[in-house]
Amino acid sequence: MSKDDLTVETAEAPAKAPYSDPPPAPLLGTSELGKWSLYRALIAEFMATLIFLYVSVATVIGYKSQSTGQACTGVGFLGVAWAFGATIFVLVYCIGGVSGTSICVSAGGHINPAVTFGLFIGRKLSLVRTVLYIVAQCLGAICGAGIVKGIMKHPYNSLGGGANTVAEGYSIGGALAAEIVGTFILVHTVFSATDPKRTARDSFIPVLVPLPIGFAVFIVHLATIPITGTGINPARSLGAAVLYNQHEAWKDHVRINRAPTMFDFVYTQWIFWVGPLIGAFVAAVYHKLVLRGEAAKALGSFRGTSASTV
Repeated sequence: MSKDDLTVETAEAPAKAPYSDPPPAPLLGTSELGKWSLYRALIAEFMATLIFLYVSVATVIGYKSQSTGQACTGVGFLGVAWAFGATIFVLVYCIGGVSGTSICVSAGGHINPAVTFGLFIGRKLSLVRTVLYIVAQCLGAICGAGIVKGIMKHPYNSLGGGANTVAEGYSIGGALAAEIVGTFILVHTVFSATDPKRTARDSFIPVLVPLPIGFAVFIVHLATIPITGTGINPARSLGAAVLYNQHEAWKDHVRINRAPTMFDFVYTQWIFWVGPLIGAFVAAVYHKLVLRGEAAKALGSFRGTSASTV
């Protein structure tokens, strides 16, 4: 191959985006309230969470319905895990860049209040955007579960409504730990997949962002379905519990000694909120202070390797 051919191939190679860390998001971010990009992202978050709940809860109900009729039939835990992970992959790919910014950071594609909270802790989102995203996600989850209930009313009510509960034989502490670890894995994957340095290097392969996030959801479900049914997403847990509205589903959200009502979601939602938020917080701090070395830099002890120090 001639030198001219090499020059042509180099010129035709896809240009990689330059690497630079974006500035931290403003703490409050009230100026965003006047931008259409915020509301477009909110609509996308609402619709994506609605679709996610519809597909995932319908899969859970369908699996339980099939296995009730005949043992060892239906998609099984593996199929349920694939439904959750693949749906997240598709939805993050579809809406991650809805506002034209970095995928799954300020643009949307979270579909999970824990992910949104983790990105807020990592200074990727403002407080205004964080709160509005979480509201949109919860409303979308309730609507998505409502569609499933409307279509599959009898099996929905008789087979648990896809609501998360702590399985027999597991303690509250063990279930909480499972939710913390599972959410840590997910949010850690989100931070790693959307790291500016990584996305600059892999900018010519767009599926490399949503793919590991979907796989993270998949593997966490494999590990956690037998324990809590796998929450790791407060909106998913809330939407199913609000529509099912039975004491068995609510007792692990809210520690109550009375018949639950439709307004019990006002209370602290115990395992399926506290666990994911703790996991997201730890993942954000770990990525920011340890993997990105900001703790060492702040202490003035960080030194990059160079020829002069070798």
